[in-house]
Order: sequence, then structure tokens, then C-alpha cells
Amino acid sequence: MNSYPAPALARVEEMTKAAAANPARAIAFQGAPGCNGHRAAMEWDPECLPLPCFSFEDALEAVKDGRAARAIIPIENSQHGRVADIHFLLPESGLSIVGEHFMAIHHDLMALGDGPFTSCYSHPQALGQSRFFLRERKIVPLAYADTAGAAAHVAERGDPSLCAIAPKIAAKLYGLKTIEENVEDAADNMTRFVVLSRQPLDPAALNGRTAMTTFVFEVKNIPAALYKAMGGFATNGVNMTKLESYQKGASFAATMFYADIVGAPGDPAVDRAMEELAFHCKELRVLGTYPQELARG
Repeated sequence: MNSYPAPALARVEEMTKAAAANPARAIAFQGAPGCNGHRAAMEWDPECLPLPCFSFEDALEAVKDGRAARAIIPIENSQHGRVADIHFLLPESGLSIVGEHFMAIHHDLMALGDGPFTSCYSHPQALGQSRFFLRERKIVPLAYADTAGAAAHVAERGDPSLCAIAPKIAAKLYGLKTIEENVEDAADNMTRFVVLSRQPLDPAALNGRTAMTTFVFEVKNIPAALYKAMGGFATNGVNMTKLESYQKGASFAATMFYADIVGAPGDPAVDRAMEELAFHCKELRVLGTYPQELARG
């Protein structure tokens, strides 16, 4: 908790105390109060008790040790791609994906003074989503653990040449002035979050809603293994909406794949496709089945 800037600590302590009193309602998120993870938690469940955590690992650990029933974690952005390390963290956590949430992302530039500004603090994803804006103004981007924490850091530093990129609410929380609104480079900036829990969601509980299933796998090291592994989804009419590769270990000899499909175990077509996939794999792990949520602009 002491890793947070001083202006954020009182709010972190207050929210942590509330979550500790009722962990069943708590949703852990990465960042300081006012960050996009905080916003996502409140959008996904307006009755929740948001629990701020300094890192993604801390947020996942809060669920594993029972301090929160769920965690909400960003996994990809429409403009800046995959959130770093998330494909490693999710399988390692042992938690199950039980939901997804799409949230439109808007960034404001905020500071103590009116400028000119030499440097801007924010999360690397937010900096990447606003890189043209910063480059045009010759402002140096500086990475921080999260967007709202960056705003609190600028408030703590007290240097009028510094600014932050963060959600609008962060300026109000930390006493900063909004210099410019919506500084993201693209108007259709969207982040996908997943909600994780200790227990998987039973596909039977979806009550007829369209399901998504997420899994990771490693194919056997033989020619055309990936092509053959994917064939079962085509022949069984199962729609794969995402397939990404990432390296496992330092040898670069083993490639893992992260995939999303529309459908759930128990559906005969999905079961046949997954059975064929497993035949061609050295490793296959389902991370969760959950209701599909469509992105809204």
C-alpha cells in the first residue's frame, strides 16, 4: 500500500477497509482510485466494493487469498493491443474467467498549472494510446504503474512542468486542473476487461445467453500441428474470435497460444472441436466460460 503516492493513500485505505468488511462484494483492480480499472469495476457491478491493488499480481492475489470475490483485469485495447504479461498472469493465477466487459476509454491531460509541460506520466497503455498527441507537443512520456496513480504522483511532486494522462475523475480526486479532454489519438478507443473468480462459472448457468470460452494451448512440435489443431473448429462450425501466440520460457522453442471461441463445453460442436484440439496439443487449459458481452461505442 505504501507504493501509492501520498494523495491516493487515504482513499486506498478507506476502500480497502470497506472491502475487508464484505469480501463477497469486493472486486479487486489494478491501480489507484479513479483509474480505468476502478471505472470498469463500477460499470460491471455498480453494487460492488472496489478494492485497489498496486499491481495486476496483487489484484489476482487478493482473489486467491479471499480478500475479494472477483478481480477485473484489462487484457487488450483496440488501439494498443494486448496488455503486457497478461497472457502469462492469467494461466498462472489459477483463477477462472467468469465475465468480460468492454469499456470506452477517454483520457484527459491534467496538471497543477497551465504549462508548458516537459513530461507526462501515465500507464504505458495510455501513453501509447496518446502518443501522437504527446509527440506534437514535444512532451516526454514517462511510464507509471497506472493512470490515476500518475495523476496522484503529479499532485505529490508539485512541479507545474509535469502533467498526467488519466480518466476525468482523477483530476477531481487529486486536485489537478483538466488542461485538455479526450487526448487519446482515436475516438473509437476501447479496452476489454475480464472478470476472474476462484470458482469457474458453470456453463449451464448461462440461461441461454451466448457464451465465450477462453483457453491456452501448446501444440506438438510437428509439421502443420497448428493447422491440424485448428481444423476441428472449422469443420464443426465453431467461431474462433481470437488467436494470439506468445513465447513460453527463454529458449523460444515453445510457443503458447491464447484463444477465444464462441460457445461452451457441453455443446456437441464445441466438445468435438476441443477434443480434436487436445489430440494435437502438448498442453491445453481452459481459463473459463462466461457470457459474451458485445463492445459498444
